[in-house]
Amino acid sequence: MTQPINLIFRFLQSKARIQIWLFEQKDLRIEGRIIGFDEYMNLVLDEAEEVNVKKKTRKPLGRILLKGDNITLMMNTGK
Repeated sequence: MTQPINLIFRFLQSKARIQIWLFEQKDLRIEGRIIGFDEYMNLVLDEAEEVNVKKKTRKPLGRILLKGDNITLMMNTGK
């Protein structure tokens, strides 16, 4: 069984672009590359973009700190 912290560390090591689904924000996603995280699942993302699923738009955010409380799902985008 893979521990959640180990999966996040793998995303960090591989520099994979990930998509994050936000808590109580079903139309918004955040995409970026993890460059840091802590035990509370707070993430530092580089090349972050806000993706609006409904409007099909993308807004560049640059480097951000995303609080772990906002994360519902994390997945590799394959990019």
